[in-house]
Amino acid sequence: MTDAALCFEDVALKFGEHEILKGVSLEVPEGAVVALAGRNGAGKTTLLRVASRVLRPSAGRVSIRGTPIDEFSRRDLAKELAVVPQDTPVSFPFRVIEVVLMGRSPHLGVLGFESRADVALARDVMARVGIEEFADRSILDLSGGERQLVLIARALTQEPRVLLLDEPTAHLDLAHRVAVLDLVRDFARDGRSALVISHDLALSARASDRLALLAEGRVLDCGRPADVLTPVNLMAAFGIRADVIQAPDGSPLVIPRSAASDAMS
Repeated sequence: MTDAALCFEDVALKFGEHEILKGVSLEVPEGAVVALAGRNGAGKTTLLRVASRVLRPSAGRVSIRGTPIDEFSRRDLAKELAVVPQDTPVSFPFRVIEVVLMGRSPHLGVLGFESRADVALARDVMARVGIEEFADRSILDLSGGERQLVLIARALTQEPRVLLLDEPTAHLDLAHRVAVLDLVRDFARDGRSALVISHDLALSARASDRLALLAEGRVLDCGRPADVLTPVNLMAAFGIRADVIQAPDGSPLVIPRSAASDAMS
């Protein structure tokens, strides 16, 4: 049994006869950011849903610091782990501060009232995320990118040990993408951990300690981003020919080849 912050051990999941996950083993160490990449349908979001107990695996086990997630109560699991989904439909005009304060739910007493300290924490997180000016606005009045920032603030206000983020920067401009990944890095520097799904390989490589490539429900490779993002692995994971060059900071940059460029070479 491992005491990693989050550990998947031979996790498999089937829907009928269709295998989505096929013996996935992956560790998210304490104090680390692990990026998860792969083509659409590779099983990335499904893996996060298994980790958050939305889905139960057909085989294998998921554990948090050595304890199987099935042994946690719903409230205790929420203290350990927070999820930032790709999108959360909202039909009621909650104020942004109310949505962010929902992250405190696992920590509240029987009556469920937030304390001044809870409100102060929520406002501090909103300031760090850059959405303090939205506090009294309706969540329904925000753009997709602004809503995503609210969900990130809610997850940080939850004060979990592990963050699960599914395409957290998908709706964001470049400045906010960098800011969010900086927040995730700061989260890990405090001794906590994050598992981040992203199609942005360049930013993922810069922000993560490890990068795992998922292909057809299996972990194709996992390690330092510079070691994992190779032309051979990119062909196997995405079915593309690509060049990989080193950025000035040493991180890998993936440059896909088009059919036209291949024909000219």
